Amino acid sequence: MNTRAYFEQIYQQPDPFQYRNRWYEARKRALTLACLPRPRYGNAWELGCSNGVLSAELATRCDALLATDLSEAALADAARSTGHLGNVRLEQARHPEQWPGERFDLIVVSEVGYYLAPQDVVAMAAKLRGSLADDGLLLACHWVHPFDEALSSAQQVHRAFGRGLDEAFCYQDADLLMQAWSREPTSVARWEGLR
Repeated sequence: MNTRAYFEQIYQQPDPFQYRNRWYEARKRALTLACLPRPRYGNAWELGCSNGVLSAELATRCDALLATDLSEAALADAARSTGHLGNVRLEQARHPEQWPGERFDLIVVSEVGYYLAPQDVVAMAAKLRGSLADDGLLLACHWVHPFDEALSSAQQVHRAFGRGLDEAFCYQDADLLMQAWSREPTSVARWEGLR
């Protein structure tokens, strides 16, 4: 499968995954934002930003947000979603081959990992850990059901991403797996001095 061609073809239609219309997607965004343990992040990165619907909401919790995607058409749509936000930078990139040279205190990977072969997932996981600030959070969310284009399962991706890090939280239901890891996870109650 040529991943870039696949996504360019998909994004010829507006909002192909119906991020703007499906309750499933709205709920997943709400879960993502609610699970973030900090109210604000300094430098964040969203891999696979698609049409920028989540990016626009993440940007309200970040001083700076890098949003990357493989698809030029998706990024054009993301520009429409985030154009009014001065703290969002959009870049076209193929990961793990192309990688930013900075560190992030929040990295969000949503629905990306299973488009990679298992060896590429391992390579991406190592790079993600290298890009994570010492007190940073790596959050991944993936659909758990098999589909034709998937080269890796959600479980394979999350096992690779979490290797060498401590789990900060995990949510799973019949359709999605959302997990986050950190070098030193601290609970919200501890950050707020409640315990």
